[in-house]
Amino acid sequence: MNGACATWLLLSESLRRGVPAMLLYVVQSQGSSPGRQGFAMSVDAHGAMQGSIGGGIMEHKLVQLARERLTQPSSMSSLHRQIHNKKAPQDQSGMICSGEQTVLLYPVRQTDGTAIQQLLSALQHEQTGTLTLTSGGIFFEANKQPAQDYLFRPEPEDAWLYEEKIGHKHQLHLIGGGHCALALSRLLQSLDFRVHLYEDRPQLNTFLINSFVHEKTTVASYADLRELIPDGEDQYVVVMTVGYRTDDIAVRALLGKKLRFLGLLGSQKKIEKMLADYQAAGIPPEQLKRLHAPVGLLINSQTPEEIAISIAAQLITVKNAK
Repeated sequence: MNGACATWLLLSESLRRGVPAMLLYVVQSQGSSPGRQGFAMSVDAHGAMQGSIGGGIMEHKLVQLARERLTQPSSMSSLHRQIHNKKAPQDQSGMICSGEQTVLLYPVRQTDGTAIQQLLSALQHEQTGTLTLTSGGIFFEANKQPAQDYLFRPEPEDAWLYEEKIGHKHQLHLIGGGHCALALSRLLQSLDFRVHLYEDRPQLNTFLINSFVHEKTTVASYADLRELIPDGEDQYVVVMTVGYRTDDIAVRALLGKKLRFLGLLGSQKKIEKMLADYQAAGIPPEQLKRLHAPVGLLINSQTPEEIAISIAAQLITVKNAK
């Protein structure tokens, strides 16, 4: 069970048992804040906890406040600005990592039970939806796609609003189902990527045994990727097929698409030949500049597992770039 599911499951169980519980949610963050927007945790009156809002003395302090609030007969929701700088004139979190975050303390009500169950179902079934938090309650709408991943409107103070896209916010397409794809899929299963795997050899053993991806597709030709993979800022692609010919087919199908990331696995010699061929074919230089090749950070990786780490690190770097 992932952290998000565990957080909401504790709240659901607390409501079922009639135990007061508090939701702590990072509704805004900036700079080097340890708690990022969307981080959440739950605390109940019996001392159970799940999730995290960033850790350290700040989390300890807000958990203690939540527990104190849970002993009160009618606790109200509240927003707490936390500045991670001991020179700040007010709202110091006690941490020195710089940046800041705003944490919501929300006492869960019986009327929130339906929305929490719907949200849990969406998380458990890899579905998307929109979570809305207000002073008036928790709301969830399945299969609704908000205009942006996160929205926080702090004003007016008595009518603040937080909205978040639930589900995987980043789509990763792995082209080729060999050993490196298997290692990378295994590594990415705990990260915020929905992983799609494509292969033109349906009986390939590493493709068949790969149980770490969310979706597998067998293609007649990698040229079909032009239609199968959508454009978008949340679309990441890594090409790692069996050889030069199929790599070339896949890359040519994808170069003209508007993707967040397009990477190609291969030796420097192979990459140089491929780029020279593309330049000779008149492919626009701006398209070639968007190709990350060879894909992965330079850590002298050798094994499929090491290669997977180098690629995952690069994907995370791009994903988290402002």
